[in-house]
Amino acid sequence: MARAVFLDRDGVINRKAPDGQYVVRWEQVEFFPRTGEAIKLCHDAGFLAVLVTNQRAVAKGLLSEADLALLHERMWQELFKGKKGLDAVYFCPHEKEPPCDCRKPQPGMLLTASIDHAIDLSRSWMVGDSEGDVLAGKAAGCKTVRICPPEFESTTSADFVVESLDEAVCLILRTEQVSNASF
Repeated sequence: MARAVFLDRDGVINRKAPDGQYVVRWEQVEFFPRTGEAIKLCHDAGFLAVLVTNQRAVAKGLLSEADLALLHERMWQELFKGKKGLDAVYFCPHEKEPPCDCRKPQPGMLLTASIDHAIDLSRSWMVGDSEGDVLAGKAAGCKTVRICPPEFESTTSADFVVESLDEAVCLILRTEQVSNASF
């Protein structure tokens, strides 16, 4: 079975919009440094890279699912420049209420991905910037990494806390004892 690094989008791959706002247009996308390289390291180490993202903006009517797909396509073209990028993208288009099985902190997107791609969740990792991401990963049986400033470390149930995706990937590869775990 495969192993995966599940990634949240906003706050992990790109900067989040200000509170109460959403990244819905290309002009709002600002990638974090070294994101493409970090995802390439996951592939080089034999991990699938799978995006799992809540996209409440769809439920709010700020963009359609088709518009979201186009935004993601442009993001991946720019980020990966034609090289291998994400192996799969899963998103929850629902509002917070009523509850659904796919909106993090529920593990639905991870569970679906595990079926679709024969992923062994116990050998996989969830990387996110919120406690909801961490809880979804734990509920699915993954190891978890939360990206956040050090002052929030005591308020998370994540297995590990780092400040960026590249740090998270290096930590994962070191923990999994994969050589060349730094860049």
